[in-house]
Amino acid sequence: MAISAAARKNLDELFPGRVSTLAVTDPELIESFGNFAFDEVLGHGDLDTRTRLMVQLASMIASQALGQYRVMLGAALTVGVSPVEVKEIVYQAVPYVGMAKVFDFIHATNEVLTERGIELPLPGQSTTTPADRAEKGLAVQKVIAGAGVIDAMHASAADDESHFQRYLSANCFGDHLTRAGIDVPTRELLTLAMLVSLGGCEPQVRGHVAANLNVGNGRARLLEVITALLPYIGYPRTLNALRVLNEVVPA
Repeated sequence: MAISAAARKNLDELFPGRVSTLAVTDPELIESFGNFAFDEVLGHGDLDTRTRLMVQLASMIASQALGQYRVMLGAALTVGVSPVEVKEIVYQAVPYVGMAKVFDFIHATNEVLTERGIELPLPGQSTTTPADRAEKGLAVQKVIAGAGVIDAMHASAADDESHFQRYLSANCFGDHLTRAGIDVPTRELLTLAMLVSLGGCEPQVRGHVAANLNVGNGRARLLEVITALLPYIGYPRTLNALRVLNEVVPA
């Protein structure tokens, strides 16, 4: 089996001049994967290259695929994903994946950006203050998930658990989803990619499928994102995501 012309074209666009060491040691695997990930899968839908790479980067953080993340980060920067967008992907992973798992990806991102001559720190993207983060977070949370859903979550929380709802509004949404640099619809695609890739998060995947619909990402777009993740997360998690998508918005 040889790399197809379409796969070669796409690989050259993302990794100009790069030759994979696996092409030497594992040629059959790298050829079949290359044809699948960079030809066959890309033939589904019309997800633009920048968005595809952004959701794949988010997925790789959730999957703890640090080596592959570094490779794909270079590709993302090559095709025009901005340094600010890259940093925002990493920052947004913190409330969903956890700082312990994101820590190494922050350092890897800084190393790649520095190698490319990009001065750090980048311009700040925060739009909140300690005084208004809870209010602004709650507002964007209601836009994304629906005011009725969020009001019900706060109202039904047990007294000894109510702080988790406050944290969600002020920290997850107030500190992260209110940031500039990436718009809310794209952020919801990133969140979905992370949750799908984590595995075992089907209730949260279900909620964020609905949230994506609320912010304008339809079934076709969500299918494109799930398809783009398949080569990197495997079939079980992909099919679990597809089942949840079909439960929320049937074909």
